[in-house]
Amino acid sequence: MLKTIQQPIEQLKKYQFLFTELVKRDFKKKYKRTVLGMFWSILSPLLQLIVMAIVFTKFFGRGTEHYIIYLFSGNLIFSFFKESTNGGMTSLMSNANIIKKINLPKYLFLLSKEVSSCINFGLTLIIYFVFVAIDGIPFSFRFLLLLYPVACLLIFNIGMGFILSALFVIFKDVKYLYDIFTQLLMYLSAIFYTVDIYPESMQKLFYCNPVYVYITYFRRIVIDGVIPGLPTHFLCFFYAAVMLILGCLFYKKYNYKFLYYL
Repeated sequence: MLKTIQQPIEQLKKYQFLFTELVKRDFKKKYKRTVLGMFWSILSPLLQLIVMAIVFTKFFGRGTEHYIIYLFSGNLIFSFFKESTNGGMTSLMSNANIIKKINLPKYLFLLSKEVSSCINFGLTLIIYFVFVAIDGIPFSFRFLLLLYPVACLLIFNIGMGFILSALFVIFKDVKYLYDIFTQLLMYLSAIFYTVDIYPESMQKLFYCNPVYVYITYFRRIVIDGVIPGLPTHFLCFFYAAVMLILGCLFYKKYNYKFLYYL
């Protein structure tokens, strides 16, 4: 097991320059021929937040303290999840010309997409904290703990990216099915509504959704000003670890078939 982990790390060191260039290329490519460029990383989630705030505040925001931050927290985490996993899914197909010509570890392309998504997330996170300050929420040392759910979500996204990228190479329908899945998942992640409108027994079912767990962690730290309990910490780690293991096993199983479909 230790050897399996060390091998990718050694390969990352070996191809460090290429990996850095892939990250730069992915980031630049996303905003190529746009007037605002990288500012879309900030403007896009802000526009989504404005639209969602206008639509949902009247129906769900009544009586919800710091509702805009509540909404922003959910949208921030879910957007990171969606962008990261979508990028991971298409990472192999979008680099098919390179993969067929040069013998490289294919997961480098997936990881470069994940890093690019992290950069976009970091830029949006700055605006998020600006909104937190405007809303009068005090900053505290607890905010440092936000690194934990972000790191877990990143690992979770990488695991899902492995599975999705392998499936997308073989079955192109996966992209359309995944779009429907993410739309359904968005409504099940309590982004714009609170779960206390449901019976207590049903509220516990939301914790079966990993994205909801990561969103809840954010909200507990920022809005409630408390550190989530051990069960929440465990679930964050559990979902990330299980998805990464499943992703690696799935990717390794179908890795030899990729060249036949690219």
